Amino acid sequence: MTSPQVESLLSSLNSQREHVLGILEGLPDEDLRRPALPSGWSCLGLVSHLTHDVERFWFQGVVAGVKEAQGSDDDPDYWQVPARVESSTVLDDYRTHIALANEIITRTALDRPPAWWPGYFPMRHRDLHETMLHVITETACHAGHLDAARELLDGRRWLVL
Repeated sequence: MTSPQVESLLSSLNSQREHVLGILEGLPDEDLRRPALPSGWSCLGLVSHLTHDVERFWFQGVVAGVKEAQGSDDDPDYWQVPARVESSTVLDDYRTHIALANEIITRTALDRPPAWWPGYFPMRHRDLHETMLHVITETACHAGHLDAARELLDGRRWLVL
């Protein structure tokens, strides 16, 4: 049984995650891979970033302390998705890491400190609560990026009524 506060935070986070997936629904592979900004990121690359550098890193790596999720200098640039990787694989991977993150969230006390912290980050989240707020903010920010990219690609807009 999760607390009302965890349920509220998860509801907010899941709403942003659904926004990320919803704004991309129906976008053809060519457009998912098309660079959206001069920096070269694509919608698919942003989802890959959210999968590995956000969901996996923060919840599996930081909160749960899973070594393989903590990243290394050998990690690929997740913003770049190789042509051989299917779009559906990237989107399914995001859904899989969301489910794994939710399992970690629901079994971890909100006031529990991180199991691991990256030494290259100066600010430390004191607990799961602060990590969740960080991930909600980052996911919402990237959902907004995807809104702009989608509108530029085909005019579709995500409206929450």
